[in-house]
Amino acid sequence: MAPADPEVPLSTLAGRYEEVRRRTEDLAAPLSPEDQTVQSMPDVSPTKWHRGHTTWFFETFVLPLHDDGYQPYHPAYGYLFNSYYEAVGARHARDRRGLISRPSVGEVADYREHVDKMMGELFAAEPRDDALAALVELGLHHEQQHQELALMDIKHVLSCNPLLPAYQDEGGLPAAVSNRLGWAEHEGGEVETGHPGAGFGFDNEFPRHRHLLTPFALADRLVTCGEWLEFIDDGGYERAELWLSDGWAALRQGGWEAPLYWRRDDGEWRVFTLYGERPVRPSEPVCHVSYYEADAYAHWSGARLPTEHEWEAIGSAADPDPGALGLHPVANDASMGDLFGALWQWTSSAYGPYPGFRVAPGAVGEYNGKFMVNQQVLRGGACVTPEGHTRASYRNFFPAHSRWAFSGLRLARDL
Repeated sequence: MAPADPEVPLSTLAGRYEEVRRRTEDLAAPLSPEDQTVQSMPDVSPTKWHRGHTTWFFETFVLPLHDDGYQPYHPAYGYLFNSYYEAVGARHARDRRGLISRPSVGEVADYREHVDKMMGELFAAEPRDDALAALVELGLHHEQQHQELALMDIKHVLSCNPLLPAYQDEGGLPAAVSNRLGWAEHEGGEVETGHPGAGFGFDNEFPRHRHLLTPFALADRLVTCGEWLEFIDDGGYERAELWLSDGWAALRQGGWEAPLYWRRDDGEWRVFTLYGERPVRPSEPVCHVSYYEADAYAHWSGARLPTEHEWEAIGSAADPDPGALGLHPVANDASMGDLFGALWQWTSSAYGPYPGFRVAPGAVGEYNGKFMVNQQVLRGGACVTPEGHTRASYRNFFPAHSRWAFSGLRLARDL
């Protein structure tokens, strides 16, 4: 963890703590206790686990720094809600989180109330401790990450229900989009990438460094569902020559014929969303595709995926906060209008350390660095990403086969 501004006072963070925690509660409100418990695949965690885990973070890393005599709320919660911090102790297996019927949803709420009370006492005391403030700030951004993960996870859980229940009613209509695909050109040369230094940043965004780019162009919008339908109709999921070897193996093993949450019904393609199931809308950005699918489409189209440095070179000049966009990506007719806040966008860059990166000492050093292998970088933020959480230097990452995240693609080409 390496926040760019470690001197944010605790008094400033107190209001943000309340805001972020309230948002997590609001996300859980539409769900029944059963919906918060059921799990359907190893990568998915129940909503109540996300709420318990984000609470555990503050209890484990923040409160003991303020009070060295602090005793955990429950002796078993450290085991149940630890995600991957080996230095902290043993943990419950991720693929078995959905089998935990206790603690109940109400008991998790009581746990959160207890830790919120203790954090309130910490803020009231206003200890002048930069390290403590930095951990609180990290915990807030960590909880925002889990807010969007909770929506990704509950979408998968609800999609497995034969009734296909909606998480929320849809409101409004998607914006119109031009069918024309434009390109933003970049002359290449030496650029600086990585966190610029003002405001919060995760450790994997540092240090800022120089990178040499050759001239390229980046598509001014995301690939649409209509374009993806053309890929399907042209045998995109049947032509091995378009696919990476591991991607073709994943396709065959998973029986992929279309993006996740798509199904064909009487010749019509339908898609499950957090608003329920409906027909695929050709103008919308295609969502829930793996890196393998994105790479195969890029090959089919005669283009390629951008590197993360190319993406950032253009993204750094755009507004990183488009505001609230709903729970499903919609079309946007403005050039580069969907660069941020529509979908996480696959890049061709493997997730690794920047030159000079060092893992922070202690358990919080496990936050990002230990995952720098067998993952691909995504940029941009999604419609389910909390407002104010995106920036040009933000590096998300997932394994190449993952499809449950809100992931899409934007093409690039050489000049």
